[in-house]
Amino acid sequence: MSEHTTHRKIALITGANKGIGRAAAEQLAALGMTVLIGARDPRRGEAAAAALRAAGHDAHAVTLNVTDPTTVQDAAKQVDERFGHLDVLINNAGITGSGQVSPEDAHDQVPSSVDLDMVRAVFETNVFGVIAVTNAMLPLLRRSPAPRIVNVSSHAASLTIFSDPDGPMATLLPSAAYSPSKTALTALTVQYANELRKDGFLINAAAPGYVDTDSNNHTGFLTVAQGATVLVRLATLGADGPTAGFFSAEGPVPW
Repeated sequence: MSEHTTHRKIALITGANKGIGRAAAEQLAALGMTVLIGARDPRRGEAAAAALRAAGHDAHAVTLNVTDPTTVQDAAKQVDERFGHLDVLINNAGITGSGQVSPEDAHDQVPSSVDLDMVRAVFETNVFGVIAVTNAMLPLLRRSPAPRIVNVSSHAASLTIFSDPDGPMATLLPSAAYSPSKTALTALTVQYANELRKDGFLINAAAPGYVDTDSNNHTGFLTVAQGATVLVRLATLGADGPTAGFFSAEGPVPW
């Protein structure tokens, strides 16, 4: 193991070849971390890592499809062999289920007429994929003196906000896939946080806000860099930081 890897913090971000994940990778790299760009497509992952290296950062591509157990296990093995530990895991990879349409504006997500296979596909990535990656990386995270896990959720996960008939989400179409998958993810975050609290893990869910990305056909008004700030803050919490929480850049998000 080379000298710099023994002192640098190592961060793995899934779905990091573009969007919020890539912005988070850039910001963590700028803080001096070695960033591992998790991407389904090896070429896109390598291109993103190469761009970060060209900017003077320590970045490496890791082929990782959260719904493919083989790539998940292979990624954990690669990280183990090259770095021996992991300090930060950001579970950022996610799908909306509705192509280039914001899921809360997607007619195919309306509960009474939704296609169950689409719901299953969304949960496969947004919930089950997070369990698969987290559990594969836990042995590596346990070797960190300050392990941090950030699960990228959404304001759409908030039951409090969505159940208010006069609230900010009241005009959006109901969603039986994306929103419930993110609600399940925040619930899962709490359960992991409770299990691993005694081991020094700080595990939180993040709501980046309405960010201009491919997943909403670039209708968001925040930049990816703005969206990534809360991920980075939760990834770099001190020992006295929160765990089992749900936060946006503005502060706690209601459950």
